[in-house]
Amino acid sequence: MEEELDAKVAAVLDAHSEKAIAASKESGKELSEDEDDLLEELERDEALDAFREKRLQQLHDELARARRLKDQYHGSYREVTAEKEAMEATTSSKYSVIHFFHSDFRRCKIMDAHLEVLAQKHFDTKILKINVENAPFLVERLHVRVLPCVISFIEGKSVDRLEGFEKLGSADEFSTATLEAHFIMVGIFQRPKTIDDGVSKGILRTEKKVDDNDDDDDWD
Repeated sequence: MEEELDAKVAAVLDAHSEKAIAASKESGKELSEDEDDLLEELERDEALDAFREKRLQQLHDELARARRLKDQYHGSYREVTAEKEAMEATTSSKYSVIHFFHSDFRRCKIMDAHLEVLAQKHFDTKILKINVENAPFLVERLHVRVLPCVISFIEGKSVDRLEGFEKLGSADEFSTATLEAHFIMVGIFQRPKTIDDGVSKGILRTEKKVDDNDDDDDWD
């Protein structure tokens, strides 16, 4: 059984992640984990007392684990073009999410924006996407009929399916936090790391010339 992460360690890691993501957007560089800065922040906590060594060790272990997962393409949202790679992702990682999309569908682009944010925050879960035109076998096997279709897996077994935005409130303007809460509920994510952000509203503004009648897009 996995050891539960200390609440203070989790808070420090999550706060640092937010800063790193914001900095990477401004600089255009990849996320980095400055262990010295994190350790210093944890050391400043006056409530550490007897838990100091345990918390410092947990922080060190979590950073090392995050680096290992990053080498396995965790922590980023990427597209795969081969069905075999998509299938392997569901078995090589304990938690995985696959977004079946089509480049012409506006709602798929909205889903992309949210998943890109979440992938950077939830290292434990591998999140990727594949174009349905490149995945005829998986589309048939998994009965993908409505896009966007987001299927979640735990240890290779499908545990949840999002078709369109019905489970997210139906409207296009749902927040990243709403999607995150759904993934927590089904066991794909472990804890909340996101606040309401209005990402979809920005997407809707940039995609306003796309047909607005494609609420849930049938894919046959």
